[in-house]
Amino acid sequence: MREWEAFVPEEERKIYEKAGYKGKDKFGVNPALIIIDVITGFTGTKPMPVMDAIDEFPTSCGQVAWDALPKIKELLHACRDAEIPVIYSTSDPDFKAAFGNATKRSVDKTDFEKLAVQFPDMIKPRDDEFIVRKARASAFFGTHLITYLVRKNIDCLLVAGTSTCGCVRGTVLDGYSYGYPVFPVEECIFDRSRTSHLVNLFEMNAKYATVIQLPEALDYVGKLKKLEGRKAIAS
Repeated sequence: MREWEAFVPEEERKIYEKAGYKGKDKFGVNPALIIIDVITGFTGTKPMPVMDAIDEFPTSCGQVAWDALPKIKELLHACRDAEIPVIYSTSDPDFKAAFGNATKRSVDKTDFEKLAVQFPDMIKPRDDEFIVRKARASAFFGTHLITYLVRKNIDCLLVAGTSTCGCVRGTVLDGYSYGYPVFPVEECIFDRSRTSHLVNLFEMNAKYATVIQLPEALDYVGKLKKLEGRKAIAS
């Protein structure tokens, strides 16, 4: 049993199962990888305990971000190798300066510094990869993401990034609402709160998505690389 399953009491797991909150979505043949908000404002500039990291950036998630980064890098490189589209999301500092944060957290001056919206070198986007600049939690809200996915004939979504309970969940819910099977990759997702992280993985898996582990994601991507005719589907 995975950590986010065991975290929920057995009696509550049985309630979900009896009510029908179970099952696994089927992978498509033309996925996209969405990397949500893995920017300096959430990772910090170096590995630190979360209470220290917050002194640098109030939104920083601390050490868990740096635990996830190598896993995100591994998934990213596998997707690039298989010619799977990669999409990044980041905050829109211009919008935040005018209208405030995507959450109720008070606005801090570091929210508008250029450094806070930079991508770590480890997973930095290439020039040909799509970047969504968003004002609210979901990468779909007020952006051109759905248009991009339709134009690329995308039929399912792999999801990485932060935070599990906020922007990841918002994007997963909207992706599901648009009709996409959504696959959060648990080792590639992080949150400043372990409780929120585990509960939201459980909830997303029960209602809106299929949470998978990195080896399964890599195996899926590797098989797509060898799938005859996939480029014609993706074009």
